[in-house]
Amino acid sequence: MERKKNLILQGPPGTGKTFLARRLAWLLLAARDESRIELVQFHPSYSYEDFVQGFRPDGHGGFRLTDGVLPDVCRRAAEQPQRPFVLLIDEINRGHLNRIFGELLVLLEPDKRGPAHALRLPYAPAEAPRFFVPDNLYLIGTMNTADRSLAPLDYALRRRFAFVPMQPEFGEPLRRLLAGQGVPNVVIARLLLRLRELNQAIADDPELGPDFQLGHSYFCQPPAHPAQAPAWLNLILEQEIAPLLDDYWFDQPTQAAAHKKRLLGA
Repeated sequence: MERKKNLILQGPPGTGKTFLARRLAWLLLAARDESRIELVQFHPSYSYEDFVQGFRPDGHGGFRLTDGVLPDVCRRAAEQPQRPFVLLIDEINRGHLNRIFGELLVLLEPDKRGPAHALRLPYAPAEAPRFFVPDNLYLIGTMNTADRSLAPLDYALRRRFAFVPMQPEFGEPLRRLLAGQGVPNVVIARLLLRLRELNQAIADDPELGPDFQLGHSYFCQPPAHPAQAPAWLNLILEQEIAPLLDDYWFDQPTQAAAHKKRLLGA
């Protein structure tokens, strides 16, 4: 974060990317100061006008030029240059990034921060102050590698971010977490064994691969009473994991059924 200022946590679904992103922000701020954290989620309809600047209805039948999320957080950060600010972008690869960032991609680079590199925004009048990204603003994005509906990030954007992979964790850390919350050992053993086997099958499938493995966050909130743990596990496997397997192997229903049978077996 200190070197690049822009970071993307990437990995399969359920690996705790958003969870970790917020905690990285708290660590960077040395406080749980939500006034210095801004969260936005990209999606296919999200635009430059939403993120940077555009004309929006003013409530009186007209339109007025309105700043988006980025200028707002940049202005707040510039007013307190000695304090770090963080912009969290959830599901960053679900948006059309070239359209959302526009000409501002260059301002994200660590050596292009500050007033010396300010640009005039396309919608802004000539007399308006030029826009810059302050040195104390950090960007943390999350990227789901299993979403096939999205185009890969282009190289211009990739060059401006550091990427950190997030992997499923069905080993000792999850075992300790669940045991510490009272989940019986037999339930923990079943969970870890079945999910490791399933993830190995997904990773080995040439049509899927490691990016489609299932993450541990499905199982990080066990019930308060240990007696409810077996039913809790069964409900997650039946209602959340099994339907996903039907989607993964939608053109191979026999294979999907075989994986579900192994997953749900006693």
